[in-house]
Amino acid sequence: MEIVLFALSGALILYLLFWPNGVKPVKWHPPKAPSLQDPPYQINDSLKGLQRIADIGSIGPEGISVDDKGRIYAGYLDGKLMRFAPDGSEGTLLAHTGGRPFGTLAMANGHVLTADALKGLLQIDPQGNIEVLATEAAGRAFAFLNDLDVDQSGANVYFSDSSSKWGTGYDIVDILEHGGHGRLLRYEFATRRTSVLLSGLQFANGVAVGPNADYVLVAESGEYRVQRFWLNGPKAGGSDVFIDNLPGFPDNISFNGRDRFWLAIAAPRHPLVDQLADKVWLRAIVSRIPAWIQPKPKRHSMVLALDLDGKVIVNAQHSGDGAYWKITSACESGQWLYCGSADETCIARISLAALTQRSRG
Repeated sequence: MEIVLFALSGALILYLLFWPNGVKPVKWHPPKAPSLQDPPYQINDSLKGLQRIADIGSIGPEGISVDDKGRIYAGYLDGKLMRFAPDGSEGTLLAHTGGRPFGTLAMANGHVLTADALKGLLQIDPQGNIEVLATEAAGRAFAFLNDLDVDQSGANVYFSDSSSKWGTGYDIVDILEHGGHGRLLRYEFATRRTSVLLSGLQFANGVAVGPNADYVLVAESGEYRVQRFWLNGPKAGGSDVFIDNLPGFPDNISFNGRDRFWLAIAAPRHPLVDQLADKVWLRAIVSRIPAWIQPKPKRHSMVLALDLDGKVIVNAQHSGDGAYWKITSACESGQWLYCGSADETCIARISLAALTQRSRG
């Protein structure tokens, strides 16, 4: 028996050290994580009052959005693309994409766009017909479309491909590798052309067009920051950092059309991830550890509101067993802030008045 255990232990060690899995970690040096004990990210329970709505039993209403009538749109792990009334009732199946719809957006013409991680950039008409708008850019196929937004004219769609190497389900692997496989893209309806605006991004995630379509924001989950790509003005074609050194992994981002962006933080930073940033060989070993025994993030929900200069003006959190967690999107509509999640089966909402009063950064 001892010989068998020794052989198994040896095989496990060899597997962890040498099994080829395609992961090639890149050394980097993250900034010291900001404290959750002090402003602007001081821990609080202002999201404790989130009301769960629109529970259809399907997992992952990840990239929710709200139209000008207050109706909620969400895509699910099983491929459903749904629409709900503002209170979460009247669930309507708009389409079944056969893939994994993440970011969603209702257009003024009644069509709905979705960034489907498996199928590409899709457009669904009011009859439920699906049109594939784009599946590649600059000769490289999409592997993990994530979020999208449209400029005020409706002429251009801005969207993210989180990783051109690692597909859906491998988000942790991509972030662990830190290889810069993400891209920010633009699709033009008039020409049906897709172009690359930014490449080399560390798990490109949420996308939001700013005021007057002067710029577009893209969250980099693997770099704890949000970048800004300038579309107009003297900086057009260039980029800068909108907010850096976030306390967690930024996910989807939305603009309320006036004075703020809502940024979902899917999970707080894990000290081990930062400690291993410059230890390439250890990260290679960790990448071979089965997902079910890897460290799991705490059940901690977080949403931030940023002003037009990238300053935190609302810091909303909730940590504990009852938290609505892995919040991956947040958008404002009327008196409510709506939240989506990668793991929950429902959407959540909370009164904006109560939230902003209790959670200013």
